[in-house]
Amino acid sequence: MIEVILYYKFHKIDDPEQFCADHKKRMLEMGVKGRVYIGEEGINGTLAGTPEQMEEYKNYLRSIPGFEETEFKIDEADVIPFPKLICKVRKEIVSIHLDGLDPEEGGHYMEPSEWKQMLESDEDYLLIDVRNNYESKVGHFEGALRPDVENFYEFPEWLDRAGLPKEKKVLMYCTGGIRCEKFSVLMKKKGWKDVNQLHGGILRYAQEEGGEHYKGKCFVFDDRLVVPVNKENLEPIARCEITGKPADSYINCSNMECNKLFICSEEGAEMLEGCCSEECRRSEFKRPFDSDNAFRPFRKWYNYFDEEFKEREMKG
Repeated sequence: MIEVILYYKFHKIDDPEQFCADHKKRMLEMGVKGRVYIGEEGINGTLAGTPEQMEEYKNYLRSIPGFEETEFKIDEADVIPFPKLICKVRKEIVSIHLDGLDPEEGGHYMEPSEWKQMLESDEDYLLIDVRNNYESKVGHFEGALRPDVENFYEFPEWLDRAGLPKEKKVLMYCTGGIRCEKFSVLMKKKGWKDVNQLHGGILRYAQEEGGEHYKGKCFVFDDRLVVPVNKENLEPIARCEITGKPADSYINCSNMECNKLFICSEEGAEMLEGCCSEECRRSEFKRPFDSDNAFRPFRKWYNYFDEEFKEREMKG
């Protein structure tokens, strides 16, 4: 069994470059794979390995002053859903492109049980999905407002033009909670008073409450792409962009010049040989179609090497 962990922690890091170098060295020694971003504001990561490796990593991170109370969302996978380990420094560990949003000033944490009770109540509220449009397309809470944005940093502009009533109670959620940490601060700064966020996001809610009131699956940023939330109802809520039939699997277009991420069924993948359109199917840059691997993300060759090797090769 492979264990996948998703986590973040906002805590000031004085020297992100050194912290990153030390962190990457330890993770390479452990043999884990995944993606970790480090900045002055803290750490944000998702990693995979054996349960023993994940336990070693969790103990390591929690041994660092300031990170003792880091919370981890845990899932399982059949294989490691990452090609390699990436650990790098970023200005923001989750990018909203705004300064001065201190998570300490964010919304009220709603535990999954409290969230479920609220959804089942008669109270009036705004329910906002704080994820990108391709994420909410394959799964979301019933009745959620789903902004049509492709990147998290587009949310401030969306909020300015959405015309949402400021007197209403706000409930917001995302995959693991980190995007709500900043968006809740923004909403409070712009005048909303009763702002609440799902503590631990969709993944923790699924673990503790079984996914009730959630339709479809949850998009994740690894090779799995989508994971079940409500295991009592696995029916797709989206449709294949080729056949129009119910589907919730994402693939990358086989035309390497396109590489579009789109929802596709097995039938649709066979019809256009893994491409998003007939034009792409005819492209001279189309990869050979392999039905057994059609639903695995395609990455350019250099993504399977470390960052230093990639930088050297890209510079020629």
